[in-house]
Amino acid sequence: MPITSDRSVSPAGLDLQERVVEINRVAKVVKGGRRFSFTALVVVGDERETVGVGYGKANEVPLAIQKGVERAKKDLFKVPRHGSTITHQTTGVFGAGRVLLKPASPGTGVIAGGGVRAVLELAGIHDILSKSLGTQNPINLVKATIEGLRGLRTPEEVARLRGLTIDQVLGLGGHSAAGAAEGAAPDAAPAATADSAPAAPGAEVARPEVASEMERETEDKVDTAASSTQTSPEPESEPAVEEASA
Repeated sequence: MPITSDRSVSPAGLDLQERVVEINRVAKVVKGGRRFSFTALVVVGDERETVGVGYGKANEVPLAIQKGVERAKKDLFKVPRHGSTITHQTTGVFGAGRVLLKPASPGTGVIAGGGVRAVLELAGIHDILSKSLGTQNPINLVKATIEGLRGLRTPEEVARLRGLTIDQVLGLGGHSAAGAAEGAAPDAAPAATADSAPAAPGAEVARPEVASEMERETEDKVDTAASSTQTSPEPESEPAVEEASA
């Protein structure tokens, strides 16, 4: 479920418009026959940013409409908007009804029909694209549209949830940040070369030390080889002495 804030509105002081979406006759079977009554699906809104939906049932049509209006006024809420359209794409789901709502450019109009159009127009949305993806039942369509509008979030709410600024959420600060990063890259390159330049003499200073150690090792090897050559002829003289004595 989307995380949303409470946008409930009181009907006091609002110039609300009413629109009946559907009136249906229903029957209840009793022992003596069937009793007929009427249901009314009503949408209420101020055509600016507030909308609500209600469902009434009574033995007469006017009374059913009146009940639907009273219930719709108890369920009013504000719809987040961006100009004449919604803030972002959303999909409302209620029962088997699924309604896709997409923002549209100015001049597009309300691309919707039936109860979906009634809800969007009374909510003050003038440019929007919609598509029904599920059942065509008017009650489920209207309530799915209401759920989609309730799931909308404003940039302020998204920025607060994600710990960012509004410009970062909208992508307005991305170009400046990229430019700053590109500007910092050339400055970082000379610094790296400057830091690496003094390292070369240090490496050259270390090379004589290594060379002197190698020279010492070679000298030691030469001395040991010389000493071994001096001591090696002694065993050869012994046979010569033995032959002379013989």
